[in-house]
Amino acid sequence: MTTIRVLVVEDEPLIAEAHAAYTLRVEGFAVAGVAHTAQQAMATLRTTPVDLLLLDLNLPDMNGLDMCRSLRAAGMATDVLVVTSARDLAVVRAAVSLGVTHYLLKPFTFATFREKLLGYARYRTALLSTEPAAAQHEIDRAFAALRGSSPDTLPKGLDQKTLDLVLTALRAAPARPACRPPR
Repeated sequence: MTTIRVLVVEDEPLIAEAHAAYTLRVEGFAVAGVAHTAQQAMATLRTTPVDLLLLDLNLPDMNGLDMCRSLRAAGMATDVLVVTSARDLAVVRAAVSLGVTHYLLKPFTFATFREKLLGYARYRTALLSTEPAAAQHEIDRAFAALRGSSPDTLPKGLDQKTLDLVLTALRAAPARPACRPPR
């Protein structure tokens, strides 16, 4: 498993420290840095590889959603997990439209935080493990990982592990001409 590098963007130093400590407690995650302003975060993103932002929306120099817009305008595809107390559904919709993968309301427990990170890790693994032309069930599995649930799209008697093994074998097999029925 590749380590997922996280940038904590939070203006309150104690909360930022807590988010960084929580991140370090989740296997497979590392803290790439901590920023207390959008400007610091953007500077870090230009110089440091980051896979996931833990982004507060109430920053002193810029709203977190505006920072997301700036990220996308700069061509940065870094995933974003919003960590905020903003509960307004219009804000949630705006976050989704900007490509935010998760939305975590403050206050929260470590267990909830951990589940969000592990769901993100499953999502990332599902996206990185598929061929460019993913099948519907692979796309469903990636989105289900974010929701913390698994889709019930497989036929009775077929489990995901067996399906994955069959798909791996088929992808590794050399291409053969289509069979023709006998005349």
